[in-house]
Amino acid sequence: MFIFLYTAGFSFAEDTIKEVSHERLMEEIRLLKEKLETQASKISALEKKILSYEKKTTCVKNDASNADKKAIDSRIDEKIKQKFPMFEWCAGLETGIGVTTVAQGVYNANGNNEPLKRNIIDGSYSLDLTFSKQFDNYGKAFILLEQGNGSNVEDELQVFSNVNFDADNDNNVRATEVWYEHYFKDMNVPLAVTFGKIDPTLFIDDNSYANDETTQFLGRTFRNSPVIEFPDNALGVRMGYDFGEKVSADFLAVDGDSDWENIFDGMFYAGEINIKPSFLSREGNYRFSAWVNTQNHTEWLDSKRNKEYGYGFGTSCDQEITDSLGVFARYGWQNPKVYINSATDFSLEHAYSAGMRVKGLWWNREKDDAAIAFGQIFASKYYKKAGLEIGLDRKANPENHLECHYNCAINEHFTLTPDLQIIWNPYGGDALNGSKEILVGGIRAQINF
Repeated sequence: MFIFLYTAGFSFAEDTIKEVSHERLMEEIRLLKEKLETQASKISALEKKILSYEKKTTCVKNDASNADKKAIDSRIDEKIKQKFPMFEWCAGLETGIGVTTVAQGVYNANGNNEPLKRNIIDGSYSLDLTFSKQFDNYGKAFILLEQGNGSNVEDELQVFSNVNFDADNDNNVRATEVWYEHYFKDMNVPLAVTFGKIDPTLFIDDNSYANDETTQFLGRTFRNSPVIEFPDNALGVRMGYDFGEKVSADFLAVDGDSDWENIFDGMFYAGEINIKPSFLSREGNYRFSAWVNTQNHTEWLDSKRNKEYGYGFGTSCDQEITDSLGVFARYGWQNPKVYINSATDFSLEHAYSAGMRVKGLWWNREKDDAAIAFGQIFASKYYKKAGLEIGLDRKANPENHLECHYNCAINEHFTLTPDLQIIWNPYGGDALNGSKEILVGGIRAQINF
């Protein structure tokens, strides 16, 4: 009996202890959970404060670092300016280098010193180094240094217009252009004035598709009109005026013999107006020019009249037809009665040329292009008559030129250009060493960087 009562009592006490311990445990867990949540909230707030502090510290460090860097750069600039006064002027100076190499082979070379039907392969190269600087919106300065070697096949041909405008047989490095151009935008006048040693072909007889021997046609008759008496680059002044977006005009005055001596004794004056319509929303230029050369000229039929002027007029047009196709044409005439006293071999009366350029978009070579052109050069009829007076029966036929080339862009800086030229009736059919067709094939390598 005692044993039973003891056993029952112990069993009841154990159940009571279990119930009390479980409730207390759950309460402890609840309290612990609240404490953990409170601590987690405090930790999160603390992390945010630390992150904010780190950001502020970083900004302060960066600001301090940038300020230190600017101060150091400023001190370096000041030191350089003190030792090199040209440093400030050179800021913003742009430079460029172009190297042109041309190899040409000629079939039926007809130069005076060549044997009949001689075939020749010659080469030439030229180096161009440019410096330019823009002065805000009011002016620009430009310098071109050139050097070259090789006449190529030009000195083995007797023609009215030769085959390699890039040929530069002068090993000396020389400044061929040095000029400053001023704009009058601050006065709301659309006028630009260029002064210095200038290239007159930059402003007169320009053409979008035929005016650059390093990227377009090599033949001289397609580079510029052969019946304009352009002087070599010389001291001169040019004025350009824009009559709105569609019309512009240029006037040019340059030393006629390019010798920098007695400049005003023989001047070359030229004026040009450029009309720029937008046919079918395509760009076009229609240039009309006139010129006069006041150097002494002699009449072919009266040698006593040896202080005459040369003069003429011309047009140079180019028109974009599509995104890939563009066409151009030139025509020029000059006074056929006279010849300039420094050149008595022949004189020309008029000339024309026309051609087209096709971009490589059609055959998925967008940086390539192909071009072809044909032209005729007509000798002066007075030059022919003068020959009869001294017993020379000159044919003085038109000299015909055909040129085609393909610009193959190897990469962004290097272009290879196969080029083919054919000349019929060279020198009007009066060349001493034969007047058969001349075939000139070559390749041009152009590097720009």
